[in-house]
Amino acid sequence: YPELVWAAKNSGLHYVAVSSHLNAPDVAHILMDSGARLLVVSPSLADVAAEALRLSAVKVDVLCLGNDPRFPSYHELARGVSDAPMLGRRRGSSMLYSSGTTGRPKGVRVDLADVPPDNAPPRQIMLQETYEFGGDTIFINPGPFYHAAPLRFMMAVQRAGGTVIGFQKFDAAATLQAIAQYKATHGFFVPTMFIRMLRLKAAQRAGADLSSMRYAIHAAAPCPVDVKRAMIEWWGPVIHELYSGTEAVGHTFINSDEWLAHPGSVGRAANGCTIKIVDEAGRTLPAGTPGRIFMTNGRRFAYHNDPDKTASIHDDEGYASLGDVGYLDADGYLYLTDRETHMIISGGVNIYPQEAENILSAHPAIQDVAVIGVPHPELGEEVKAIVLPFEQPLDVAALGDDIIKFCRERLSPIKCPRSVDFVSELPRNDLGKLQKRLLKDRYWQGRDSRI
Repeated sequence: YPELVWAAKNSGLHYVAVSSHLNAPDVAHILMDSGARLLVVSPSLADVAAEALRLSAVKVDVLCLGNDPRFPSYHELARGVSDAPMLGRRRGSSMLYSSGTTGRPKGVRVDLADVPPDNAPPRQIMLQETYEFGGDTIFINPGPFYHAAPLRFMMAVQRAGGTVIGFQKFDAAATLQAIAQYKATHGFFVPTMFIRMLRLKAAQRAGADLSSMRYAIHAAAPCPVDVKRAMIEWWGPVIHELYSGTEAVGHTFINSDEWLAHPGSVGRAANGCTIKIVDEAGRTLPAGTPGRIFMTNGRRFAYHNDPDKTASIHDDEGYASLGDVGYLDADGYLYLTDRETHMIISGGVNIYPQEAENILSAHPAIQDVAVIGVPHPELGEEVKAIVLPFEQPLDVAALGDDIIKFCRERLSPIKCPRSVDFVSELPRNDLGKLQKRLLKDRYWQGRDSRI
């Protein structure tokens, strides 16, 4: 996989990473939408690829990373090719498809820079300076490489001369073992991974050798305050947070000491990045007031084949929004409160469910939780908590009442759930992001609107 993405980067190509969990119709959409000329597939996914090609009816070359009679072999083709660099090369770029909150995902496309591949992109310099990547870096990377952060960290470390340790699938105990075995210096994680490591037996956690770790970076989803505090207590002040998105229009950074002084923050703007918080009319809001987050670092991008969506997230000053809501404090630290698309409007009041989720995640009976808006005949929407308990309750009504009471003791009642449903699992993607659209489908089926 890194061989392929570096080949594209070194050949002036746009490359698209496709999730190995997608079904054939989703792969067919990406093939058609991206205008791909070549599809590279592993044998385990050859059936999905064949069906996607049939559904899309696109004409692309196909190479297989193994033996499959339907497709030519990548390795056979590469065997007779010179390894001399091509002349007149320029730097290629990823075109990753954002997970999106509504509809089909869209490719995030940037124009190719007219520079040779040896010229590092600005992000390389920023990450290398922030996290001290170098030839001695051993980077633990248990996330899937088709996602933006694991992919870009892998390439940044490799460009700096370091080593990346990849995994087929995240496993909490195996990750701790790998840190000790390879004497890892760095790693990228998401909050779900932290939670699973914290839930290992006390003896496993106490026996973990973390002495080599210098930077444990996390991003991709909100991290509950109690979880992050527990990780800092366990791993020490090596926990660092990054806030950005596939679109990479801005970044914030925060280390452990800063976070302990500003708990819940995702950090301050990186050098060259500017952040502003605006209301629905586009007016800049004062410190402490939540609104839509806009950022700019001078990077321009477009959603492939969707100029309307591209225009909708940019303003006249060149800032772009990733759809997140939050505020800046007086010191310039950014706090996320929710996603715009997750907002609940109940009785004309705007409610951002992240606040309730953060509180409920600390309830002793709750393993995982999502808060969404569901239909209500008078209020339009009402707040509902969907809870994955550690154990299925014997008295569902009693535990539901206790969860609502727990939230109301810590948050305004209007922001708290009026009802609780219990489930055996919550839909999260492999980077730990809640797929709330799938949850809302259960409650809004047959309706023309979801508000």
